[in-house]
Amino acid sequence: MFFFDILMSPEKESEVEDVSNGKILIADDSKDIREMLRIMLEDSEYEVTLARDGLEAIEKYDDSIDLVILDIMMPKCDGITACSKIRGKADVPVLFLTAKTAETDMIEGFESGGDDYLTKPFSSMELLLRVKALLKRPYIGEHEKREDSHTISIQDIVLDTDLQQVTRDGKEIPLTEIEYRILLLLASNRNRIFTAKEIYESVWEEAYMPNSTNTVMVHIRNIRKKLGDTGPNAKYLHNIWGRGYRVV
Repeated sequence: MFFFDILMSPEKESEVEDVSNGKILIADDSKDIREMLRIMLEDSEYEVTLARDGLEAIEKYDDSIDLVILDIMMPKCDGITACSKIRGKADVPVLFLTAKTAETDMIEGFESGGDDYLTKPFSSMELLLRVKALLKRPYIGEHEKREDSHTISIQDIVLDTDLQQVTRDGKEIPLTEIEYRILLLLASNRNRIFTAKEIYESVWEEAYMPNSTNTVMVHIRNIRKKLGDTGPNAKYLHNIWGRGYRVV
């Protein structure tokens, strides 16, 4: 059983009182955790919909949902599968909550379309800050795309900043929202070396935490894999040992 820091001091409350309203779908097979999350988020003026497993989360998801929070280990349908199915419907942000801490689990979560990953146990403040950061990001649907695009090129890779798409030879490379934002940050600042801390705080728009470096590393690895840039001699995204990452 996991315990969460639900009761906040007045100082902490003041830090999150400016969160905007939104509708959040939570899927966790533990009734106690679902209720604690519901109370925590409703106290911060979010509307909450609960699901007991991944299958119910898929059934309850609709376009009124602004954020999905998924446990990974659930019966009937796990969080990884649920994320993939939901992402097939929309580009809604997804936050994983899980007791699984191995890097392979993080990679699997991000590759399924997850935007962020929070391990149990966690504090209410950390959860609320991550929820707030995810809801602040602009998720662009088909109806919002514009014809007058602006582009950034990295050799044969093209980033369309209006459509938020990455292509090679006219074929789209399917990056997640976070992967796109990381690549855009680096591509917009060619030859500048960004530390993991700078990438995290720029892309996630929240304070750097001890496990944030691993999160950035996993996303960088996924970007390279999707760009076909996984060999020892990087073509697009370079790791400057002991310093950070850059696009040249």
